[in-house]
Amino acid sequence: MRIALSFLLILAACGQAPVNAPAAEAQPVPAASETPAPVQGFRIVNTYPHDPRAFTQGLFWLDGHLYESTGQIGESTIRRVELETGRVLQSVDIPPGMFGEGIVNWGDQIINITWQNQTGFRWDRRTLRRIGQWRYRGEGWGLTQNGREIIMSDGSNELRFLDPETLQERRRLTVTDAGAPVERLNEIEWVDGEIYANVWLTPMIARIDPETGRVRGWIDLTALAAQSGRRGTDDVLNGIAWDAERRRLFVTGKYWPRLYEIELTSSREP
Repeated sequence: MRIALSFLLILAACGQAPVNAPAAEAQPVPAASETPAPVQGFRIVNTYPHDPRAFTQGLFWLDGHLYESTGQIGESTIRRVELETGRVLQSVDIPPGMFGEGIVNWGDQIINITWQNQTGFRWDRRTLRRIGQWRYRGEGWGLTQNGREIIMSDGSNELRFLDPETLQERRRLTVTDAGAPVERLNEIEWVDGEIYANVWLTPMIARIDPETGRVRGWIDLTALAAQSGRRGTDDVLNGIAWDAERRRLFVTGKYWPRLYEIELTSSREP
């Protein structure tokens, strides 16, 4: 899987590199108008408990609660979570044998996808009762929505835009930084007219222009990952939720015992 050279340089500057990442291919020097997107930092506003057994795949905020999906075969769930305590208020298992991935709300439903089963489901948001099933090609990684379309990532540098009623694909958006593709787009969230995307196996979030696919900026959460309490190499940053009403940004990771409310800064240091 090819990763943008500019992105690898950003990771090197942060002292990070994707696990098992292939050597960067030679790239032409970008034009003056194609400089790499700037890198910004963060500060912690609040820290909350998070279930350390949750292999977090998707996250969103709605009506006073966090909604979270978890992965791993036999452990995949969709759940409603109390922010202040991290307590799971309601949970439902993904069908047996499937690896749960991203989730998104649409109307009174929750829509989710699975990793390699090419199968997604519709759930009643109030009861978490399964009410439908749908199919797609390729892998499923993350989901969000822009009020008109469902947006889906598949681990590549492309985002798919789906009809929310039929879930048929309408179009795709190629994501680049300095003209080179940004691969491994994972959990995604619509934040103030941009698409925020975790980049798998890194502590970075890409802020993506939904019209052009260009990365407008990188959020460097290296320091947050270092203090997160994670235990293994798979316990990476993954999970972004945006409370639009109160303008709160939440992030967490796989098996992290904490969930953070953060505020973005212009500098790299929190």
